[in-house]
Amino acid sequence: MDVETYRNARNIACNILAYKYELSGRNLRPFILTPLIVACALFMENLDSTIIATSLPAIAADLKQDPIALKLALTSYLLAQAVFIPASGWVADRFGTKKVFRAAIIVFTLGSILCALSSTLPQFVGARIFQGCGAAMMTPVGRLTLFRSVERSEIVRAMAYLTIPALIGPILGPPLGGFISTYLHWRWNFWINVPVGIVGVILTSLYIPDIRDENVAAFDLRGFLLSGFGLPSLIFGLTVLGRGSIGLGINIALIAAGLILMGFYVRHALNAANPILELRLLRIPTFLASVAGGFLFRIGVGATPFLLPLFFQLGFGMTPFQSGLTTFVATAGALVMKATAATALGRFGFRSTLIFNAVISAAFLAGNGWFRPDTPQFVLLLALFVGGFFRSLQFTALNALAYADVADSDVSKATSFSAVVQQLSLSSGVAIAAAVVEETRRLSPSGEIEFGEFPPAFFVVAAITASSTLIFRRLSLDAGASLAGRKAAG
Repeated sequence: MDVETYRNARNIACNILAYKYELSGRNLRPFILTPLIVACALFMENLDSTIIATSLPAIAADLKQDPIALKLALTSYLLAQAVFIPASGWVADRFGTKKVFRAAIIVFTLGSILCALSSTLPQFVGARIFQGCGAAMMTPVGRLTLFRSVERSEIVRAMAYLTIPALIGPILGPPLGGFISTYLHWRWNFWINVPVGIVGVILTSLYIPDIRDENVAAFDLRGFLLSGFGLPSLIFGLTVLGRGSIGLGINIALIAAGLILMGFYVRHALNAANPILELRLLRIPTFLASVAGGFLFRIGVGATPFLLPLFFQLGFGMTPFQSGLTTFVATAGALVMKATAATALGRFGFRSTLIFNAVISAAFLAGNGWFRPDTPQFVLLLALFVGGFFRSLQFTALNALAYADVADSDVSKATSFSAVVQQLSLSSGVAIAAAVVEETRRLSPSGEIEFGEFPPAFFVVAAITASSTLIFRRLSLDAGASLAGRKAAG
């Protein structure tokens, strides 16, 4: 071998080694390992939520409860998240993302075990609340870790990359939950979280960076107590209003207490130096649009996992497995969209995308109410697939827009705030949909849950979803331009 050939070979080898070293170092962690590990937790959480939605009729029959009463298992889980999510940003800053994220996975996994062991509705609801406490820290802290590891210009792509593995959970959830509920037992739906949780704890311990803030402000205990008691009292009171679940006097007292406590919280937050939910972030137009418009949009989306399985199983007479095989295509559509989110936002911008997408999503949501038992299967699956595609694009746009103009020092506060609003909107969607179904059933001569009780619920939540366009229209044409890779107008 001549000298020149040797030098060329040596240079090539050195370049390869340097490349491998770079990939094995810290540069790989933010863009590959961190999103995948966070997605592992999101996979477990999303798998769990879609499984329980498909299995609600089977769980209700085994616990000897009305299927609509199982809305408590969904709303209690979401409200537990709403209570503890506000503290997630402070806890992560104070104790480090690694410790908090790992503890959250452990709590969620233990909650899954308690759900599997439940034999009464109160036990099941209590287990779901405990599980929701783990989820309250798991998802926001995971996202916070990602946002602090990725450049702002890469947030849209990182969000899409993160949610591709996480969407495997919703894709597997409906058919898997339906299969288990039909051919095995619904309790096995919760046992499958255990091995996933163990893997998540191991990977977090090995690879998640331990990001923390060295100058953490004092914990806003007063704000935490006001919001922690005010939000659940208000939402739970509205959820059971007129349903006869509790006395009317207690119901009114819950709503009144919730309104009073939240009024006190608003006054506290506007005067406190570091409130647990930073209301001053709403002065940022892009954040306000993401939160307020997202709240209205997600009401319809929150109702869909509750309505569709009941609609297909109680209205169409499908088995849980058949229902799961039908509803999972909506998530398949969402998965396909993730590869095109950045391109769509870059071409059309946030404002146009959010407005037109909200209208399209609302139309497909209302279209569910026109399904009939004799609707061709191909038409039904195609409508669910396309509807899932556009809803997922809206989620990606809303989640990214929230951080468009938020200062780096306020990212944890923005994460907590937006996550709380998301859970409240989802729980509100379940409550509104259940209320419409119950009212329609009350007016029905048979008094039973049949096919005709569901279409009005789809139409109501679709109208609420469409109303989000009133918020998005107030955005400027160049809103979120730095995230979408577009040049600002003017």
